[in-house]
Amino acid sequence: MQVTITFKKIEASDSLKSYVHKKLKRFDKMLDGPAEANVVLSVEKIRHIAELTLTSGTLNIHAKEASESMYATIDILADKIKGQITKHKEKEKKHMSGNKTSLTDTREFSIDEPLPKDVVDIIEEPLETKPMDIEDAVIELESGKKSFYVFTNARTEQVNVIYKHNNGKLGLIAPQG
Repeated sequence: MQVTITFKKIEASDSLKSYVHKKLKRFDKMLDGPAEANVVLSVEKIRHIAELTLTSGTLNIHAKEASESMYATIDILADKIKGQITKHKEKEKKHMSGNKTSLTDTREFSIDEPLPKDVVDIIEEPLETKPMDIEDAVIELESGKKSFYVFTNARTEQVNVIYKHNNGKLGLIAPQG
């Protein structure tokens, strides 16, 4: 890891530099590729402030801490950065693993039998569709609070769905054939 340390309103000391290097060295194992860390150590009245910007691939972390002792501030900052790296790793791991069984799962469920334990977020709602024209369905959609309306098309006698687009226009889902 390439570390740049800047001192503002504080005298540069080798002990502080080595302490920062020691604290940041443990992050090398946690990061996937080469990393760059910019550390700014400053003093304002009695507050000792440490600010760190860490970049490694897609990971960009910025943290700032202050306390009455520079060493304590560096410790707090290192713990904060460790938490952010861990959170990023978990998020990335969760995103990359992704439970893709829902895309390939072809099981069929009957309405009469209870749903399996792994399908718990499905809420069944009975639906009665009325035969009507598309114009009547538009009126029903606009009078309700939902963003879609399911109806039986009186002309084709098939189930259709009319819905609102994000741009304000209406869309119609109708089976082909």
